[in-house]
Amino acid sequence: MKKSVLLLALGLSCYGGFSQTLEQLESGRVHLPNGWNLTPAGTSLPLGDLPLNLALSPSKKYMAVTNNGQSVQSLQLIDVKNESILDNVVIPKSWLGLKFSSDEKFLYASGGNDNRVLKYALNNKKLQLVDSFALGPKWPVKISPSGLDIDDKRELLYITTKENHSLYIVELATKKVQQVQLEAEAYTCLLSPDKKELYISCWGCDKVLVFDTDKRQLTAEIAVGDNPNDLCLTRKGQYLYVANANDNSVSVITVRDRKVIETLNAALYPAAPNGSTSNALALSADEKTLYIANADNNCLAVFNVSDHGHSQSKGFIPTGWYPTAIKVVDKKLFVANGKGFSSMANPYGPNPVGKKQQVNYQGGDAARPKEVQYIGGLFKGTLSILPEPDEKQLAIFSQAVYHNTPYHKEGELAVTGIEEGNPIPHKIGQASPIKHVFYIIKENRTYDQVLGDMPQGNGDTSLVLFGRHVTPNLHAIAGEFVLLDNFYCDGEVSADGHNWSMGAYATDYLEKNWPTSYGGRGGTYPAEGNMTVANNKGGFIWDHCQRAGISYRSYGEFADNYKPNIPVLKNHICPFYTGWDLGVQDTVRFGQWRRDFDSLLAAGAVPQFNTVRFGNDHTEGLKKGKHTPYAHVADNDLAVGMFIEYLSKSPLWKESAVFIIEDDAQNGPDHVDAHRTTAYVAGGFVKRGYVDHTMYSTSSMLRTMELILGIPPMSQYDAAATPMWRSFSATPDLSPFVARPLEVDITERNEVVNAWQRKSETFDFSQEDKIPDEAFTEVIWKAVKGANAIVPAPKRAAFVKVTKQKDDDD
Repeated sequence: MKKSVLLLALGLSCYGGFSQTLEQLESGRVHLPNGWNLTPAGTSLPLGDLPLNLALSPSKKYMAVTNNGQSVQSLQLIDVKNESILDNVVIPKSWLGLKFSSDEKFLYASGGNDNRVLKYALNNKKLQLVDSFALGPKWPVKISPSGLDIDDKRELLYITTKENHSLYIVELATKKVQQVQLEAEAYTCLLSPDKKELYISCWGCDKVLVFDTDKRQLTAEIAVGDNPNDLCLTRKGQYLYVANANDNSVSVITVRDRKVIETLNAALYPAAPNGSTSNALALSADEKTLYIANADNNCLAVFNVSDHGHSQSKGFIPTGWYPTAIKVVDKKLFVANGKGFSSMANPYGPNPVGKKQQVNYQGGDAARPKEVQYIGGLFKGTLSILPEPDEKQLAIFSQAVYHNTPYHKEGELAVTGIEEGNPIPHKIGQASPIKHVFYIIKENRTYDQVLGDMPQGNGDTSLVLFGRHVTPNLHAIAGEFVLLDNFYCDGEVSADGHNWSMGAYATDYLEKNWPTSYGGRGGTYPAEGNMTVANNKGGFIWDHCQRAGISYRSYGEFADNYKPNIPVLKNHICPFYTGWDLGVQDTVRFGQWRRDFDSLLAAGAVPQFNTVRFGNDHTEGLKKGKHTPYAHVADNDLAVGMFIEYLSKSPLWKESAVFIIEDDAQNGPDHVDAHRTTAYVAGGFVKRGYVDHTMYSTSSMLRTMELILGIPPMSQYDAAATPMWRSFSATPDLSPFVARPLEVDITERNEVVNAWQRKSETFDFSQEDKIPDEAFTEVIWKAVKGANAIVPAPKRAAFVKVTKQKDDDD
């Protein structure tokens, strides 16, 4: 796959003479692994891992950035006029909150799960830590400061929190702390110009809360959209703008009346489902233009807000990947792109052997990275800088944004290109001969790790860990049915991967919070229905089934300890199916499913949609006494094989389809991209002996199942995704599948005592991904390849989407 290089062509004659043509923008287009594209406008500066916030000093001379990702967290100080980075300091734990003092002598930053706010002095254009203010003991005490604001005159610091749903007021002189309880998780807070009121975006309760700073009590609440986050006030404090991430919208509030006077739809199309993720705001200097960051559309929406209550859309500006913050200085825009400008290669991933012994890298010694390249911390942020566009330039930018999106409103209910007679309907409501869908979710493998030894596909045999002798059934399924060698996970880790797998979307809460916990900095696991604030608007695929009158059942997915995690699954789970528990083999889970399936089949009550969790291919590393990685993966393989065989010999086979996916691909190397994963399809209407090179994603698989079941798409991502119709045939082949016997002892347990075993002993497997993944990847590689084996790294590359496919029988 070719690597795209991002070229930011920029035409500048003088300030105000800024121009970029559509051709200049699109000459450097980057194709992302989720099917969307980037053509960022302007010039740029490099930022750190997941920049979430920008703070502007009162004189507008300085700008600060807080980088809150999985790898190194840091604060950066930027010279606004010269557009240069003055300082970069590591901060142990951080998250969002960032504010300069009115005299510009200090910068305050939220200290993340250390549960404190850090105070930095600005000395000679450098940041120097001089003090901190503790809200309570460090994690695991649940506090987690988020947004903050300062009343310098009163010497008061206001901090909102996520984990314990609170507002803290700190007296700077005495460090005395007062706590005020809120309804739910808070995002940020903003003082009115007279400092008499504090506005709080209640992320988890869909409200703006008003706090009286004199009375020190909450006095009002204003209902806004879903997952409100960033706040922006006019200079005189008359109007408050609130970004609503899950509504693709901004609420415009008259502060005096505590009333929403209008809601701005920031999406690219009217009535679009969730998926724009509006999450940051900024007003122009004259306050006539509002800029809205649409994180998942990779753009800014621009509105004329000069006539309050009658605002009008002006267009869009292309940004980098996942914009998270905006500032306007005079007539220049500064935009923080949370995930930077592109996917990228990471030839130096986890490797305990040392750089000198690593495989050759074409970049040479000078290009060697200074840190481990793990998927969770791979997306380095950028700061886009451009003058505010005039009407002509904005029209060009808007064209570029629409060219970058695969989502179109007309594609929600009908899909073009599907051949007539294909069992995958081309529009919602069209009948399909497939009546029962079985969706199996596995854990964390890349394509090359498992199927890299299949000569029919685009694999790298040197990266195979669990090849044909360990996974004979997965190889047989891919060989007898369809080999998918161009399939990518939309999620990066389990925390967002399971929500992507069930909802075709990860909320702003998930995207902004999982890197903290995956970096070992504390935090609650928010996914799989464990936290309401992290759930998709409209729910997950089971909710959509319920609304459409489609019967459904879940076996272990979004169900822990034999109980459902979300209301829609009440009375829709198998009460004796074991959820996440690596101590229970997947072949045992198969037996649990078979028992339940047989009883439902006898009663004529097998649901139309079934989710089944087989997750033991996650493995437990070399932890002594636990099953070996080979045993875990072989057990998982056999469970899948027995499942397909049993279903293929049932009377439902002729009208069933099985879809199998990994929730993410974080646990290993792949020579194409670290998002590339294994996926499988099986069933009476699935093609036999076919190789499908079409670029698919998690959302593609969901879109295919939705079309079969007659369910509208859940987000802009599945609405835009390519359905997997090429893998299906109008002519059924009902011959059964025969499970392959084991070639590995699935009872084998780790007995060896060595450094990798000792490292495994430190891992916590009680919940998905509570372990440091880069270290876990090293252990798995050593376990399979030997203690002296050099660990290859997953690679990331800009994507070239395959738009045409030559069938094998053409």
